[in-house]
Amino acid sequence: MLDTKIALVVRHDLAVWQKLNVAAFLTSGVLGAASEFLGDRYEDAAGNLYTPLIVQPIIVLSADAASLRRIHGRAMECGARLSIYIEEMLETGHDAANRAAVKGRRPEEMSVVRLGLREDRKLVDKITKGARLHL
Repeated sequence: MLDTKIALVVRHDLAVWQKLNVAAFLTSGVLGAASEFLGDRYEDAAGNLYTPLIVQPIIVLSADAASLRRIHGRAMECGARLSIYIEEMLETGHDAANRAAVKGRRPEEMSVVRLGLREDRKLVDKITKGARLHL
């Protein structure tokens, strides 16, 4: 069993395509925090190579806006390394605009619609308290 846990928390009232799209974005943010999160390349019996995958499962949780705000606050208080996606980013079309949207908001002003983190298992459980398994 790993000492860490990866969790993505998405706001429950978003469209399915938005949830899936941003889950991919958040995963890239978690992965970008440290290259050791990637395993080795895969190889099939014919010698074809495939790209590596992240080394541990990712739990996807769902929360309403108020719970997500509390989860974001707890993560900030604990100093967790976060991948974040705010509501304004749903209206942008590129990375620079996404960065500008985040830069223009103080943490308490952000309308967080999704966040991702990888930390100690117990810390992730504490931070994500109130979120439910996304079904």
